[in-house]
Amino acid sequence: MRAKCVPHDTQRALRTSQYMVAVILLISGFGGSGLKLCSEGGRHTDREVRDALHKRVLHDHRRDGNTLVVNELGLRHGVCRADIVVVNGLLHGFEIKSDVDTLGRLPQQIATYCEVFDKVTLVVGEKHSAGAMEMIPHWWGIKIAWMDQNRIEFKHERTPCLNSDINPTALAELLWRPEAISILRALGLPEKQLRLPRRHLYELLAETVALPELRRLVRESLKERTMWRGHRRPLSNGDL
Repeated sequence: MRAKCVPHDTQRALRTSQYMVAVILLISGFGGSGLKLCSEGGRHTDREVRDALHKRVLHDHRRDGNTLVVNELGLRHGVCRADIVVVNGLLHGFEIKSDVDTLGRLPQQIATYCEVFDKVTLVVGEKHSAGAMEMIPHWWGIKIAWMDQNRIEFKHERTPCLNSDINPTALAELLWRPEAISILRALGLPEKQLRLPRRHLYELLAETVALPELRRLVRESLKERTMWRGHRRPLSNGDL
């Protein structure tokens, strides 16, 4: 008995229906691993934690025209990079350790952050929270990043305190050479000294400028910077 021919329009409709059913099953988690709306195994990455931190914790800072928020600020000329830095009346560094990260670099990062920042907050996933909290100084703040279904949330664990042991030379190294020269020239140093290698300029700043004033000058220089590594001024004043 010959099978009846199915009209082309009916075939097309059947294929469309089958496709839609497959998509619905995939999204709902049937017939496979499901649609992943977060990292594999429900663990979050540094990038995901950083994005969530900007949206949920640093939103007000980014709306403040007197505050600068910078991603990946280099410290000590390449020793490490701070994941996020908030620049307003203080320098506040944020170090992120997600669940897919390791704590191998944390000791070096701790040492470098402590030389530069007025305040530091560690943002750490639940996997590493216990180990990381044993390593960081008592004055660092702590936020725990955890997954609530497909959304990263933050638990405030400890408020950061002020750093009492900033290294003036390390702080001065946040300045670019022209910025350092501008400050030293305003202080009346002779042009001969302004032609010294960069490291000597930072040492001069550390020796001739009192730490409270140096902290202010560095913050203002960072805020006034219009280009960062070839890009426009970073996140601030409503840039979302």
